[in-house]
Amino acid sequence: MKVHSIKRATLKMALEVAKDTYPKEFVALMRAYDGVIVELLFIPGTVGADRSAMIPLYMKPVDFSIVGSIHSHPSHNLTPSSADLSMFSRTGQVHIIVAYPYTMESWRAFDRHGNPVELDVI
Repeated sequence: MKVHSIKRATLKMALEVAKDTYPKEFVALMRAYDGVIVELLFIPGTVGADRSAMIPLYMKPVDFSIVGSIHSHPSHNLTPSSADLSMFSRTGQVHIIVAYPYTMESWRAFDRHGNPVELDVI
C-alpha cells in the first residue's frame, strides 16, 4: 500500500503529544487504511528522553496496517539522525519527524531511507 496522505486530526494529535512531552522526544507507530494515515499507536515500554526516544520493536504487533513511525525532535531540526534512519528501516515505509515549535509547518515525511516524501494533509 502506498501512503499518500495523513488525516489532519492525526497530525494535530502528534503535534500535541510532542508539545506535552517537550523537552523530551516521543515516538509512536502509524496505522493507515487506503493510503491514508489515520491513527497513532503508542507501544507499551516506549521511552522518551532528552535526545532520543526508543520503541521496543519486539512489542510491535503483527499488523499490516502499520506503515511507519512518527517522532519528535525538541529542536528545530527536521533532519533524520543515524538512529532515526535505523528505526525507519525497521518500522515501515513512511516516517514523520515533528520539530519544535510543533506547528502544522514544522514537520516532514521521509521514506525508509531518509529521503523526503510528500504527504497531503486531509
